Amino acid sequence: MRHLIDILELSTDEITQLLDCADEIIAHPEQYREKCRYKKMATLFFEPSTRTRLSFEAAMMELGGSVLGFSEAASSSSAKGESVSDTVAVVSYYADIIAMRHPKEGAPLVASMKSGVPIINAGDGGHNHPTQTLTDLLTIRREKGRLDNLTVGLCGDLKFGRTVHSLIAAMSRYTGTSFVLISPEELKVPSYVKTDHIKNRGIPYEQTTDLESVMPKLDILYMTRVQRERFFNEEDYLRLKDSYILTPDKLKNAKSDLAILHPLPRVNEISTAVDDDPRACYFRQANYGKYVRMALILKLLEDSGKL
Repeated sequence: MRHLIDILELSTDEITQLLDCADEIIAHPEQYREKCRYKKMATLFFEPSTRTRLSFEAAMMELGGSVLGFSEAASSSSAKGESVSDTVAVVSYYADIIAMRHPKEGAPLVASMKSGVPIINAGDGGHNHPTQTLTDLLTIRREKGRLDNLTVGLCGDLKFGRTVHSLIAAMSRYTGTSFVLISPEELKVPSYVKTDHIKNRGIPYEQTTDLESVMPKLDILYMTRVQRERFFNEEDYLRLKDSYILTPDKLKNAKSDLAILHPLPRVNEISTAVDDDPRACYFRQANYGKYVRMALILKLLEDSGKL
């Protein structure tokens, strides 16, 4: 059974195939409308989500399939004390593929050990978010025309941001990548992420607390929100939540072809005045997420012999 728990489970060749498939779906959606006819996806979201859950549901529906599931733990049997393993063992009798989000790191991996159908990790705590990373990679490739020889700036919550950790892991495998890590001292990239994916690969990187000073060198600016739900201390959250706010003034020295990404939801870390800038890609990015998830659903169902 083929699952997707971590972006590194996909080779760069497989990622290229998925992105190529997503591009093909964008170009010829009518050819994919019946690909998953009579197939069902279960969306098991133990943690709140808007874009990711609806993106998965829209992806399955546009492939001709149907969707069942829940959008919060309180509406599932976990509220009665049922384990994730038992939930998945049962749901895998009802669906052909499962997209799962959980606040605890490793929960989707545990689920995959009990599931009779492919599991897609739709985010587990501060750990991984592989389908967001595929969305990011598709966005970068469509906006920049390549995935190599790019200077990638990541700004905001780099400690708890699972999208950041997954993107660093993915981009570290492409030639000519360099990273600029922009965050408060308290929200720096975890040392294991930096060691495993940057230092051990000999990738050039820079750490700074000053966004404006590094803006001119960036090809990609990946903004993130400071996540209230990851903090144990409300005072720390309130102190750090407005550390970086991107405004048109801060983009004056940026490259004309800079691509600004954000996994969303946005709070106030990007001013709405930036939305009309052609370099703002985050709403297009959300749209690309549907297509790359369509490609992933097809791949996992095919690899598991269910299509």
